[in-house]
Amino acid sequence: MVAEGLGKVLSSVENIEITEYFFDGKSLLHFLGHTTVDIVLLDITLPDIDGIVLCKTIKHSFPKIIVLALSHHHNRKIIIDMLNNGANGYLLKNVSLEELVNCIDAALRGEIVFSRDVKEIISSPQLSGDEKSIRLTNREKEVLGLIAAGKTTIQMAEQLFISKFTIESHRKNLLQKFDAKNVAELIRIAADKSFL
Repeated sequence: MVAEGLGKVLSSVENIEITEYFFDGKSLLHFLGHTTVDIVLLDITLPDIDGIVLCKTIKHSFPKIIVLALSHHHNRKIIIDMLNNGANGYLLKNVSLEELVNCIDAALRGEIVFSRDVKEIISSPQLSGDEKSIRLTNREKEVLGLIAAGKTTIQMAEQLFISKFTIESHRKNLLQKFDAKNVAELIRIAADKSFL
């Protein structure tokens, strides 16, 4: 019922076409092997396979497909596990249609996306002894939190009252300090080390 309802709602949005919806992982994988799609909205709880494992399988077999987790699970570890397995974003099922569409558009532009509630979960600081292995300035910690919250360079610059070039410098430094190739990896590593 949820899938069908979501499908009907999204079908009414311009430039979005619902190709199909499935209720088990095996059927989805078979479908993806024969049809081209841009985005998969993936739940965590499925009858035949764990959604986190399925995400990894999809990204390995079909790396160009964007996978957005859409779940009621709001546990930080589950969110991070999905990111570790290649998810391009994580949304809670209480997301509004407007926010969902905005996240889909952003994901298509190559961004890692989170619904508002997920941003709050992953940007809340949880420090531990792991923090000592990487030293961050207070400003870098602020920028890292804003990156995890999905803020753009311009939004961060405005919020912190510094130039966008300074933000980009902090972003570059963070990528180097965490030895991350991109923002998604930066968020994953920072979360693993309890910076987020």
